Amino acid sequence: MTTTIDTLRFATAGSVDDGKSTLVGRLLHDSKSVLTDQLEAVERASADRGQHTPDLALLTDGLRAEREQGITIDVAYRYFATPHRRFILADTPGHVQYTRNMVTGASTAELTVILVDARNGIVEQTRRHTAIAALLRVPHVVLAVNKMDLVDYAQPEFDRIVADFAGHAAELGLPSFTPIPVSALVGDNVVERSAAMDWYTGPALLEHLETVPVTADPADAPARFPVQYVIRHGDVRRYAGQLVSGALRVGDRVTVHPSGATSEITAIDVLGEEVAAAHAPQSIGLCLADQRDVSRGDLISAGVDAPALTRNVTAAVCHLADRPLRTGDRVLLKHTTRTVRAVVESLGDATELSANDLGRITLRTAEPLVLDDYAVSRRTGAFILIDPADGATLTAGMARVGSPA
Repeated sequence: MTTTIDTLRFATAGSVDDGKSTLVGRLLHDSKSVLTDQLEAVERASADRGQHTPDLALLTDGLRAEREQGITIDVAYRYFATPHRRFILADTPGHVQYTRNMVTGASTAELTVILVDARNGIVEQTRRHTAIAALLRVPHVVLAVNKMDLVDYAQPEFDRIVADFAGHAAELGLPSFTPIPVSALVGDNVVERSAAMDWYTGPALLEHLETVPVTADPADAPARFPVQYVIRHGDVRRYAGQLVSGALRVGDRVTVHPSGATSEITAIDVLGEEVAAAHAPQSIGLCLADQRDVSRGDLISAGVDAPALTRNVTAAVCHLADRPLRTGDRVLLKHTTRTVRAVVESLGDATELSANDLGRITLRTAEPLVLDDYAVSRRTGAFILIDPADGATLTAGMARVGSPA
């Protein structure tokens, strides 16, 4: 019998010099996910620097240095696997001016590792990374207290940092986190449990990554199908796109938003084959019993748990662009496959948002928008704001659904 190996998407975040490069390098090295030629290159570079052991940070630092010099702002994605699970790691830079990159890396992550230097404890960038994890509703958070070897593996130092982080997490509404004391340089509690910290009885980092539950939209979640294309074959119309949550079945009664028109599913195809049912996150095509006016940007739902229809959008946001966002700005709001015009009515207590700022926003859209609360659905509760002049992405938003329009 074949055993299915699942995939965990996770992101790493940490302030500069907290040792994130070394942690990622150690994780890849000790899990035997580094190619021989890569390791040999690191060994040569380390020897050239006069180091007697390989500097595992070199496995990641080259790309990070390029990003931080402004060559690219992309998050570096790394892929590795163990016998228990496959992993997609989003490695995000640590400098304050690249805080926005964590939004990219953590937006699809099911777990975030927030790194802290045991000597310095919780710093401002730790608080920002924690705030982003809370805003993005990342299901699992790990607090990796690194460089424990430099504080003599002292449990009181670890406990103090955990208590400090717990207080901040509670203020942000972060429901829970898993603290792990590590030394990335030596390898303590990264892949193997450490004998130097017998007071710690929890898992090593990799062990936790291998066993933490991987969440997914259950089949009974509200069905959400944003229409991406309308395909016409004679008199037959087929609506294509990705089912982002829940399930749809032939015979289901559905509602088309924002029009409110109802119909029944008569056919579903997946990769060109007719099926009786489809489940998120499959890409599908479906046919309806009635010739409804359905177009790109519409959203099809099933069941009684319909999304909210509104022109008043309240959201938590992270501003991504170098140009500031101000009250009164006219923007485009892109939500799933739908793009509408909108105006910024309020920025909470702020007069403007600059790059990397976190804030609250209220928008008024020109047309009704179908939104779920981001706390309920990360796919249909997220949106971006776009500059209508040049198409540049301005802001990432996480909707807090209010009263329908």
